[in-house]
Amino acid sequence: MTTVKYGLIGFGGIAENRVAKEGFACDHARFSPHPTAELVAATDVNAARQGAAEALGLKWYASTEELLAAPEIQAVYIATNNRSHVPLAIQALEAGKHVIVEKPLATNSADAQKLVDLAKAKGLSLYVDHMMVFNAWNQLAKATVQAGKLGKVNDACFHMEFAYGYDPAEAATWRCSNIAEMGGPIGDVASHCFYAAEDIIGSEVVKLAAVYLPKTMSIAAEDGAYIKAFFANGAQLSVKAAFSELRGGLAGTLGNLGFEIYGDQAALRSYGSLFQLSGHSGEPYQMHLMLDNGKGPFQELTPDATDIHNIYQSLIGKHAQSVLDGKPLAGGDALHNIRLCELAHQSAQQGGVVLSV
Repeated sequence: MTTVKYGLIGFGGIAENRVAKEGFACDHARFSPHPTAELVAATDVNAARQGAAEALGLKWYASTEELLAAPEIQAVYIATNNRSHVPLAIQALEAGKHVIVEKPLATNSADAQKLVDLAKAKGLSLYVDHMMVFNAWNQLAKATVQAGKLGKVNDACFHMEFAYGYDPAEAATWRCSNIAEMGGPIGDVASHCFYAAEDIIGSEVVKLAAVYLPKTMSIAAEDGAYIKAFFANGAQLSVKAAFSELRGGLAGTLGNLGFEIYGDQAALRSYGSLFQLSGHSGEPYQMHLMLDNGKGPFQELTPDATDIHNIYQSLIGKHAQSVLDGKPLAGGDALHNIRLCELAHQSAQQGGVVLSV
């Protein structure tokens, strides 16, 4: 089968270990070659990353401009800090390359709209790393909800709360120190909760209200937020995002990255599925999905082994297939996600007022 050849712009730790080694299957000891996508090149402003890229068999380019000028590269994956997503994506689209961007697409909805419009005008596929919808436990939760096994769903709570920024090195990172990056708990993790909740519940958020958590950390970004959202189908959603929560150790932290969905007949509880995990052996936490009908012990729901796929490979595969099929992805879901993050900040800054999307 023909594969789409990609270049990777930005080669930090997540780009190397999640995107390159897992997503593009460059870790040949763990993964078979990706069936539709091939990572062939990389670049980074930090030239010291060249050795790590070449160790994976990638051609190193000294600059983004040189990589984008390479005719063999059909698409790029942008894995840089948030504020650089828009200028780099514009460069790539203007160069005729299809684009995947790390979440978020932009740091504001106006810039995101520009990218969506440019990709449409160029006839190029634009996609964002909303990888958690490909998690097999989340997909099983979606199927369970859609099958009516919870009855009528009226409420849900999605949460990603952990400790990040207490260490001075963490506090100095752009996620904590630069508000213009739209990092912080809202941009960094509430965004994951929004798109995962919409996918599993099967409805879009149409209005929301938010308040910031008490300020106890020495970081420029918000410590966290409580967000109350309302789906188009009438159900409600609570999103709890924070960098200020200790959560014990690793098991407590990873297990807390999940959700509860409440129907009038049963509740569904997820542990660990709102993270970078796919369900491979050797991962630091075993995910769980528990059905609680109030009549006895929780029933554990487990995906079929054939349904467990690497979430990054699945995301890249969807983009690559859109290129091969000549059916570009439009990026509209990513634009909507940024609007929700913007509204959460606006609401919190106005004392928790309810705002419509």
